[in-house]
Amino acid sequence: MNHRYTAAAGLIGALLAATASAHVTLERASAPAGSYYKAVLQVPHGCKGSPTVAIRVRIPDGVTSAKPQPKPGWTLAIKRSKLPQPVDAGHGRTIDEAVSEVAWSGGSLADAEFDEFKIMLKLPDRAGATLYFPVVQQCKSGVQRWIEVPEPGRPDASLETPAPALLLTPKP
Repeated sequence: MNHRYTAAAGLIGALLAATASAHVTLERASAPAGSYYKAVLQVPHGCKGSPTVAIRVRIPDGVTSAKPQPKPGWTLAIKRSKLPQPVDAGHGRTIDEAVSEVAWSGGSLADAEFDEFKIMLKLPDRAGATLYFPVVQQCKSGVQRWIEVPEPGRPDASLETPAPALLLTPKP
């Protein structure tokens, strides 16, 4: 009987620890390479009790289309950058620039609340690759940078402030 209570206490402790270290993540951590994907960035809290007032995300290289969803009460800003080479966008179109950053600002997300910020993306056709979406979370008091990307030989678990990651899977 005691081992049941010990196991339950361990599970509750693990859940509380996971909540305490929660960070900005993607709702789905994988998607087919070359597909359209709705990136849902989940923001679970503010910065040490302070409300979130801005979210800025860098769009990974190779993403040829990024269309953010507006949020009532927030101002949306889109930064574009020139591509090294023009890219075939399909339907007879060629593009020479792409969205490199999306930012929502001017709203307020209390520390005790969560919200989602969404972007429709056209993913690169690179099955097996992992794309990273560095996020800067600006709060009324303070800032949290979810920007760490694993280095070769360094396990993801060792990152203190990991960038949200998306694994590109083979096409179905």
